[in-house]
Amino acid sequence: MTELLNLLTDLVAIDSVNPDLVPGGAGEARMADYIAAWGRANNLETHVQEAGAGRPNVVMIARGRGGGRSLMLNAHTDTVGVEGMDGPFTPAVRDGRVYGRGAFDMKSGLAACMLALKAARELNLAGDVMLSAVVDEEYGSIGTEALLAEWERWAADAVLIAEPTGLEISIAHRGFVWLEFETFGVAAHGSLPNLGVDAIAKMGAVLVALDAHDRQMRAAPSHDLLGSGSLHASTISGGEEISMYPAHCKLLVERRTLPGDTAASVAAEAQAILDEIAAADPDFKAQVCATFARGAYSIAADHPLTQLLKRTAETRLGASVPLVGSAWWMDSALFGEKGVPTVVLGPAGAGAHAREEWVDLASVEQCRAIYTDLIAAFCR
Repeated sequence: MTELLNLLTDLVAIDSVNPDLVPGGAGEARMADYIAAWGRANNLETHVQEAGAGRPNVVMIARGRGGGRSLMLNAHTDTVGVEGMDGPFTPAVRDGRVYGRGAFDMKSGLAACMLALKAARELNLAGDVMLSAVVDEEYGSIGTEALLAEWERWAADAVLIAEPTGLEISIAHRGFVWLEFETFGVAAHGSLPNLGVDAIAKMGAVLVALDAHDRQMRAAPSHDLLGSGSLHASTISGGEEISMYPAHCKLLVERRTLPGDTAASVAAEAQAILDEIAAADPDFKAQVCATFARGAYSIAADHPLTQLLKRTAETRLGASVPLVGSAWWMDSALFGEKGVPTVVLGPAGAGAHAREEWVDLASVEQCRAIYTDLIAAFCR
């Protein structure tokens, strides 16, 4: 386990805060340099792909002898910010845990993947094994988008993502759609209520209707693993000055989605809410549009990849490994949209995006072993 611990602490010690999340963040370039140097030192075919200015992906490959299936391991190299953390890039090891920013999410999974890829060279496999260390998963996923834009270079038959799942197998996760609502009033001096129409007050009806819709969705879960969709109001702005009726109000809403939901279907759902309000209020004028979306993802519980990983993990752990759904979005949706079967399994710990973040080192070693066993079974 010494090699794993050294590798993990090296990775945690590198500042790779996502600059799109935190202005002035270091970005992933130093991480990419480290990973690429490690790959070359371990005789792995190593490619550096620019996903954005100064933001490189690294793809490492252990080539097989030919004729077998190929598997890609995937992990992201960026982290969220470190405000309020004590020594975020000074990894500490206590009571079997490694502390530091990214230790849990997800440099531990990356370290386990790197060592599994190294082990693949000695397995005399027919198929290729790859590791994509990608940038920007915590914000816009430009890393995985760049990877998929050149998918013919890699074209793996399946993907395993090493996001931290507590050694459970995630086979589904929610997506999201960002919605922009606008209500329109009539500007007038505050002393002239007969002339003014209050756009902010009109948005109140929207907020009430959205709250009711959220409650209705959550009261009727429709997915076995993910439950229901949901929505929440995120930011609101409007008005010019205290003595004026506001002519405009803007509300930003996040709608969490299930497999089968689309940006178009969510926008239509939102428009129906506005239409219902307008039918009861002739002064109500509003519009809504979807500004950004990421799809939900699911792979069948009985899919051969799911079942192979489940058997592999249970054999290694000596215990039942549940198939679960994840509330948060992951890059698996992008691979899924490309038609690539994708599963997620990673180590145990806590503190993703929190002020104290840690990973259980024994679980990282278990992940390394599971990944290696899966490689041997899938790519033989």
